[in-house]
Parts: sequence; structure tokens; C-alpha cells
Amino acid sequence: MSTLDAVLDKANELSFQEREMLLEILRNRQIEERRDEIAKNARQAKEDFHSGKLTSHSDVDVMLRDLQSE
Repeated sequence: MSTLDAVLDKANELSFQEREMLLEILRNRQIEERRDEIAKNARQAKEDFHSGKLTSHSDVDVMLRDLQSE
């Protein structure tokens, strides 16, 4: 039996209210993990920008570059 199957079997032993609470906890943890990932990516992008690895471009510059590559 896989670990996921074992967890699901254990979850089914919980009451309805406990399963609802478990779902809410898992959902909140997923949201928090995604927020952490976004923050990490933002910090890395900021660091890359300040170190010169990234440069800023206006919307027009990006659109012109895209048109030239077609």
C-alpha cells in the first residue's frame, strides 16, 4: 500500500468535521507554500536585477522586439 493510500485510509477514519478541518489546513498550507515560492522568486529576480543579470524594458521596447522577431 502506498503512503498516499495509507493517509487516505486514515483520513476516512476521521469524522466529517475533522475531514473538513483537515482539508482547510491542507489548503492553507498549500497557499502558504505557494506564497513562499513567489516571495523567493521575487527576491531572486530583484537580486538578479540589481546585479545586472536582468534589465528593464518599456512595454514598447518589448513589443518592438517581438515584432522584429516575427
